[in-house]
Amino acid sequence: MTAIEFNHKLLDLKDRLRYFAFSLTSNYEDADDLIQDTYVKAIINKDKFDPHTNLKAWIYTIMKNTFINKYRKDSKISTVIDNTKDLYYLNNSNKSGHATPDSVYNHSELEKVINSLSDDHRIPFLMHFQGFKYKEIAAQLELSIGTVKSRIFFSRKKLMEKLQDFQN
Repeated sequence: MTAIEFNHKLLDLKDRLRYFAFSLTSNYEDADDLIQDTYVKAIINKDKFDPHTNLKAWIYTIMKNTFINKYRKDSKISTVIDNTKDLYYLNNSNKSGHATPDSVYNHSELEKVINSLSDDHRIPFLMHFQGFKYKEIAAQLELSIGTVKSRIFFSRKKLMEKLQDFQN
């Protein structure tokens, strides 16, 4: 395959490459940069391409690898390195540790509404909220899994009705 044929076939793939690049980057400018980088690498490494194989797959692989390498490089650049003796910056929390009055009020209101549920609904809901699996809740409360799921569902539904003021 001559250089002219190779370049012509590369240009024929431009629309497909643009679509693929945009699916990777979700940004048109970054997609165009990725296409350009892919073309440069393809032209530089043209001698490594076997004309009896699929050019489109070869170009897509170059593009995907270029994107992954750039992503890895960018993530390393944004990593914070703390060279202080006691790791002050990593151990320093930006949070004050104190609850705001609004959050205390919201929490107490939420507890009131949850506690207003009947035991049949509140207990499975709280167990699920604490991380228990449906099977574990069913075994502990000696209920069927379907009953547990429906009680949790109806608990959520009742809570959403009662807490409409807290929704956006």
